[in-house]
Amino acid sequence: MNIEKEIYNEIAELIHSDSSPVGIDAKKTHIYIIYKLNQIEKKLDALEKRLKDRS
Repeated sequence: MNIEKEIYNEIAELIHSDSSPVGIDAKKTHIYIIYKLNQIEKKLDALEKRLKDRS
C-alpha cells in the first residue's frame, strides 16, 4: 500500500496512544475505520443510484 507521508503521519497522530503497549488507541482506530467505511458506503450508494437512474 502506498500512502502519502503526510496522510500517514496524520492518521498515525490521530490513533496514537502513549498509554497503549502497542502505541495506538484501539477504540479510536476502530472508530476511524468504521467512519471511513461508512463514507465509502455512502459514496457507493450514490454511484449505484446514479447508474440506476441512467438505465
